[in-house]
Amino acid sequence: LSFLIFCRKSKGKPNGKKPAPEEKKLYLEPEYTKSRITDFEFKELVMLPREIDLNEWLASNTTTFFHHINLQYSTISEFCTGESCQTMAVCNTQYYWYDERGKKIKCTAPQYVDFVMSSVQKLVTDEDVFPTKYGKEFPNSFESLVKKICKYLFHVLAHIYSSHFKETLALELHGHLNTLYTHFILFIREFNLVDPKETTIMDDLTEVLCSSSGSSSNGSGNGSSNSAGAQNHVKER
Repeated sequence: LSFLIFCRKSKGKPNGKKPAPEEKKLYLEPEYTKSRITDFEFKELVMLPREIDLNEWLASNTTTFFHHINLQYSTISEFCTGESCQTMAVCNTQYYWYDERGKKIKCTAPQYVDFVMSSVQKLVTDEDVFPTKYGKEFPNSFESLVKKICKYLFHVLAHIYSSHFKETLALELHGHLNTLYTHFILFIREFNLVDPKETTIMDDLTEVLCSSSGSSSNGSGNGSSNSAGAQNHVKER
């Protein structure tokens, strides 16, 4: 479809001219951003209920988001290939994976997502990290692990929007994607799980989707509708 123009990394020319302006983002079109599968007040949904342990709440929600984002990605996975997505890119940002030894790995988007989903699956099914039995304690590192998981899940969501929104639209799943993104963003904001600098790349979308979902300006207010803060910045683990 010729009306879709993907985001791509702008490159400055040797003569010092300014980079070309960022191209139009289809997922920001009003006819698509207004699509939801529910009008529920997500700001209330993400709040910690009374008498519920914080770690239990984080564990339950993180596991649920992992499954939902994994499912959302699976709907377009056949279009996310080593040829179509040679790097894990989100607009003008490229992500690298770091293995257990800290080695930086440049990989294709499907490889990166596979690394994310495999590592998260290993964590959420580990009883020593995400305990499910009564009386078993969460590890001291639990919150930091949740933050790492949420950062990676955000990368996957952002990639779907920037590189596969056309396919999501064709499958008529953009309402599901918008709802999932809104719920996830408000959740990570509520508990400060992801550094706002990490999510700056999608501030324009966040502003549009979350402004009508009971969201305050916390987290993305400084960068709404402006991706300047993410210019050619490589996000690293």
